Amino acid sequence: MTIYLILIWRFDRYDREPFRIVLANYLWGAIGAIFLAVIGSVILTFFISLFVKDENSLELFGAIAVAPFVEEMTKGLFLLITVSNKKFDNITDGIVYGGAIGLGFGMTENFLYFVGNSDNLVSWIYIIIVRTLFSAVMHCVSTATLGAFLGYSKFMSRGKRIFYAFVGLSIAMFIHAAWNSFVSFQSTAPLGFLFLFITILIFIAVFTISIARERKIIFNELSEEVTNGIIPAAHLNILSSSIREKVGWIPETIRKDYIKSATTLAFRKLQARNSKGASKIYYENDIDNYRRFISFLLSGSKA
Repeated sequence: MTIYLILIWRFDRYDREPFRIVLANYLWGAIGAIFLAVIGSVILTFFISLFVKDENSLELFGAIAVAPFVEEMTKGLFLLITVSNKKFDNITDGIVYGGAIGLGFGMTENFLYFVGNSDNLVSWIYIIIVRTLFSAVMHCVSTATLGAFLGYSKFMSRGKRIFYAFVGLSIAMFIHAAWNSFVSFQSTAPLGFLFLFITILIFIAVFTISIARERKIIFNELSEEVTNGIIPAAHLNILSSSIREKVGWIPETIRKDYIKSATTLAFRKLQARNSKGASKIYYENDIDNYRRFISFLLSGSKA
């Protein structure tokens, strides 16, 4: 799960999130969300057991209905805190932070399954493969879906933010419930693997499109800075592509700072246009600061 986390984090190549925040979300999934999910599941299952007496039916209902409802709620809870961070500003960020929570949850849940089913080597290996490649990835995809909707709606009106959060949470629960439903029966398990495989492909496609959109944002927003003389015209295509990671196009002593500040400037401009009140003032002040810093960096490189 940690390897998956690093891959997702690094795949966000244009506006990579601070790893300490990504790690905080990962740990919430691994510890906080698990703790609350256990409590919530016990309480909800207790009330359901008052009406459903058959143990097998109760267990099946818990897997298909209780687990998706409780676990997606507890995983998503921390996203409501993360979304207020100034670094959380688009779909890509939501996918990274939501995916981190899901992977953390999957890691702990996997560990508990591995320990609890270690009496038979063959079945244990099967559980490791299924949970590592599918179940834990399902947690990643489902919570990343909620994160994507939160990122998409961050700068919308409050009513729209609530609406899209509800839609994202509902889809996350559906993905979770569908996977649990399919794999609860031997006859439908192959459909479960197919369903999750298609879901993962959609997840990868959305993530890729979102990253391409980030590249376009950088190009469009920095075009104005070229016109204003803040950024050299020759740097525009470089800053909005993977070429910027190569050495030689600018002094190596300032390359990383220049890339980071120019990228942040581009997103701050977008955020300022979509914000109101105190947030708008914050972003506008940050824009001025980054413009001055970039001018300072480039003037120093010419000296």
